[in-house]
Amino acid sequence: MTRSYPNRCILALETTCDETAAAIVDEQFKVLGEVVASQDRLHEKYHGVVPEIAARAHLEQILPVIDTALRRAGVTLRDLSGIAVAYTPGLAGSLMIGLTAAKALAVALRLPLLGVNHLHAHIYACKIATGQQIFPCVGMVVSGGHSSIYVCRGAVNFELLGGTIDDAAGEAFDKVAHLLGLPFPGGPFLARLAEEGDPQRFAFPRPFIHEPDRLQFSFSGLKTAVRYTLERIREKGELPSQLVRDVAASFQAAVIDCLVAKAVRAVQMTRLPRLCVGGGVAANRRLRAALNADAEQGGYELIIAPPKLCTDNAVMGGIAIEKLVVGQFDDLSLDIQPGLVRV
Repeated sequence: MTRSYPNRCILALETTCDETAAAIVDEQFKVLGEVVASQDRLHEKYHGVVPEIAARAHLEQILPVIDTALRRAGVTLRDLSGIAVAYTPGLAGSLMIGLTAAKALAVALRLPLLGVNHLHAHIYACKIATGQQIFPCVGMVVSGGHSSIYVCRGAVNFELLGGTIDDAAGEAFDKVAHLLGLPFPGGPFLARLAEEGDPQRFAFPRPFIHEPDRLQFSFSGLKTAVRYTLERIREKGELPSQLVRDVAASFQAAVIDCLVAKAVRAVQMTRLPRLCVGGGVAANRRLRAALNADAEQGGYELIIAPPKLCTDNAVMGGIAIEKLVVGQFDDLSLDIQPGLVRV
């Protein structure tokens, strides 16, 4: 049975990569209903996301996911005040499915269309989770496809300071996990394995860590260093299980050192009072601990999105509420932008 909801609420859609997600969020940022349909099983045998498979799965899942989110929220399409959708960055085919569905709903229901930058939304998840004002802040996104640092002056005012020049942190985690023979998606499995290893066993490189004013990341060389290390070990015979754990721990430590160093430097350079972190890799326990330690030492506030809101989800699309309130709507000319939008 549905009910009329007293506050304005939006339907937010997320289809940037391989998660089909929908959420109903009201203007008080209360999550009325949400659902995430994972595609991990479809991509597992390829050890990575296959864009064509992802797009087809979104096409099959998008309407059932929307219907489920509405039913869980106890609202109907008539109760909505806007349709939000992530249009950048991401896989072109995946983005197209979400944007097409959002446009169709916006036209049929005569509702505002609200475009969402997926990376900005990852940072905004910190506000949705805490219910507190987070702006201005330094925002860092660490995910499977992106490692980016922003100056965030407001919900609709983000300036990119730096990002990855090759592999993102999450992508490196997954690729190294594959080298170690771990299941897909490998990042969480590698993190668990690293808990039993020696992070100082192997001196893997920390790219750009000694270039303090360069707020960029590079994890491709680190990944290659791990591969060569594993090849040398295997040349001597079978790879012992403890060495696998030590490689995982040493690799993870190198990634964390790079991420923390650049985040801390961004706070120092901007002199902003807080750092907000989101994205799938932000769920990593060791990274969260390292960021907390540096925040305490540096005297700035740290907000990290809760693990549930770190991975791709539609709840973070609640950032579109900010656009709805100020009347910043998009028209039907809104198009997907698979690459990183530098705004």
